[in-house]
Amino acid sequence: MSTTEAPSELGALLRHWRSVRGKSQLDLASEAGSTPRYVSFVETGRSQPSRQMVVRLARALDVPLRERNELLLAAGFAPLYSHEPLDSPLLQRVDRALTSMLAQHDPLPAVVMDRGWNLQRANDGAVRLFTRLFAPAPMPETANVLRLVVEPGPVRDRITNWTDVVPALLERARREAVAGVFDPDTAELVAGLRSRPDVAPLLAGPDVVAPVAPIVDLRFEVDDHELAFFSVVSTIGTPIDVTAQELRVEAFFPSDDATAERWAGLAPAIGA
Repeated sequence: MSTTEAPSELGALLRHWRSVRGKSQLDLASEAGSTPRYVSFVETGRSQPSRQMVVRLARALDVPLRERNELLLAAGFAPLYSHEPLDSPLLQRVDRALTSMLAQHDPLPAVVMDRGWNLQRANDGAVRLFTRLFAPAPMPETANVLRLVVEPGPVRDRITNWTDVVPALLERARREAVAGVFDPDTAELVAGLRSRPDVAPLLAGPDVVAPVAPIVDLRFEVDDHELAFFSVVSTIGTPIDVTAQELRVEAFFPSDDATAERWAGLAPAIGA
């Protein structure tokens, strides 16, 4: 990338993120410790910022780590934030922490997902639940949780409150996007799901309002019993790696005493 092209590309990215965050050049300059004139010069390509300044601008705009690397590349610098697989030595402690969290939550279900809602890991409780939901078909090796819930299939078929879950889940996907912004792939996925003929009416009805409850019950029919769960989502607080920032742990809990009792009796039978 030539030095004459980099500022132009960087300027376009900065304008995009300012628009996303609803910030003026004055707002950005104030939060980044700069001046509106300098920010304007960077956006128009008249000034070439240092690597440190690019990072300061990105932090002021709360840009996700993956996209911060893109800003650095656009400015002609090497990426600053690593993007390692979860089983890499760099993320060894994160890997151990996730493994421990999943194990400690057993026998209740818990999963690890990436920012696109792709299932990365599942504890024994989650495997038992999904195995039952997919039966008699085997549980797939790869799965996207949004697709499993929204699109026709065995999981959706066993969600007894599907029409309530879908609007809440798609709204939740928006809220839980990394730094509040969908990446292009997830944005495309969610847009496709929202436009489905069986989903769009659920989102456009006159009585539809954004969910106000912090939790949403997922009610599954399992062995002629209804099991109601809600989930708590955890993320890594101060990540310095792209992979770590984009992971989240979702732990499921019984919504009522009946579910707790039925799961306690059902889990050993499923795992047998």
